[in-house]
Amino acid sequence: MTAGTASASTPKDSLVVGWQFDDIITLDTAEVFEFSGAEIVGNSYDRLIGYDPNDVSNIFGVAAESWEVSDDGKVFTFKMRKGIKFASGGEMTAEDAAFSLQRAIILDKSPAFILTQFGFTAENVKDKIKAVDLDTLTIETDKAYAPTFVLYCLSSTIASVVDKEEVLKHEVDGDLGFAWLRTHYAGSGPFKIEQWKPSEIVVLSANKDYWDGAPKMKNVFIRHIGESSVQQLLLEKGDIDIARNLETEQLKSVSSNDHIDLLKKGKGALYYLSMNLKDPILAKPEVQEALKYLIDYKGLEETVWAGRGQVQQAFLPKGFLGALEDQPFSLDVEKAKKLLAKAGYPDGFDIELIVRNAPIRIDTAKSFQTTFAKAGINVKLIPMDGKQVLTVYRARKHQLFFGAWGPDYQDPHTNADTFAKNLDNSDDAKSKPVAWRNAYAPKEMTKETLSAVLESDAAKRASMYLKIQKEHQKQAPFAFIMQEQEVAGVRDDVEGFILGPSFDNNSYKDVVKK
Repeated sequence: MTAGTASASTPKDSLVVGWQFDDIITLDTAEVFEFSGAEIVGNSYDRLIGYDPNDVSNIFGVAAESWEVSDDGKVFTFKMRKGIKFASGGEMTAEDAAFSLQRAIILDKSPAFILTQFGFTAENVKDKIKAVDLDTLTIETDKAYAPTFVLYCLSSTIASVVDKEEVLKHEVDGDLGFAWLRTHYAGSGPFKIEQWKPSEIVVLSANKDYWDGAPKMKNVFIRHIGESSVQQLLLEKGDIDIARNLETEQLKSVSSNDHIDLLKKGKGALYYLSMNLKDPILAKPEVQEALKYLIDYKGLEETVWAGRGQVQQAFLPKGFLGALEDQPFSLDVEKAKKLLAKAGYPDGFDIELIVRNAPIRIDTAKSFQTTFAKAGINVKLIPMDGKQVLTVYRARKHQLFFGAWGPDYQDPHTNADTFAKNLDNSDDAKSKPVAWRNAYAPKEMTKETLSAVLESDAAKRASMYLKIQKEHQKQAPFAFIMQEQEVAGVRDDVEGFILGPSFDNNSYKDVVKK
């Protein structure tokens, strides 16, 4: 077949997706914390709360049909939606919702902090989160947080509702069904997980009894295809309906194919350069500012990131409440040289930059290397695999680091808590956010971040985050560079595939084939 040949290779009632999903390590909703696994769970489980992927401010009930907040702002009472059935045939109740949240906190896996930040512990959770009756769930937080903050956390993957009876059937030695659910399914979502073979295939089948309407696709076959060039070839031949990992050159190539559409969506992931203030050179404010003026933001957007990213220079992604879209920095070598001279480095200096060994990250880091050299800064790039680079970064043993951060939920606190708050800057601190990793401990900004999460008025809260970000842009050791735009190549007979603002709300439910 030629690249432009129309296809009839995939079944009309099934969707075939080419995707690199070798990051999936579990399908247990209490443990899933990887991009690919979260997407699978997002298509197969109902969560208490959802939001419009095109307007995240539009929050609505999913498994919870409605809710009320007590006068003191600490007790949330949810009425469960009637008529939701699990794959086992059992009907969902408030008991299932309470069990799911309690279970996540008791198991205490990687994403548990999304819930424990409200004061829940293994010891108190059954008193703080409970089913009053089959239709009513109550959640009592330790403080009166902004209601939307609580609700956004309940829209995250960890708030997925599992079938209590089915899960406990498979409990072994008090593990709450953990060993079983890592590779099995106990949900109520639009699709059922039929099969998962690591780094090979995921098979989803339509839930014909789904409360919000059964999917049109009988099956979704997700094939692990690690090479993006192979994804392109199979997409052009029609052997797959959607390609998820096309690189910049391949996107350019398929853009002229009449049978392929490019679906684009801005995501919450931000790519940034960070500077460890433990380093005496980087600790100087003039050096930090100089580096921000030695990045070719627009050039990167037009070349390395063409079609896959847009410049964003603040710690909140565009689309979030209170996101600052000002872009005060651009490549200005002369200004950077003056700042370096003021800092005592008129001839520049030598520095190391650690980066994950992935094409787009390496290419971006090479751009830094080129532009920094114009001011006499000699950058030694140290590529590492993902595990290695995170180990060094989390131990704050780097000088410069280039990487990405993706929000855990659609509330601004998720990133403010990460980049603008540091309660304890000691090496043995219990809490180690990204600010801590770079020895950045802004006392006043930390106070402002803690205040913003408690503000219930959305307009006031947005203005608080704008203020924090403006100050952060000026004095924090971070240069935010690019906000990711996800791009999928889609055959022109496929409609309804949704790329959401977060990795866990990309959706296959409304896909149809013409």
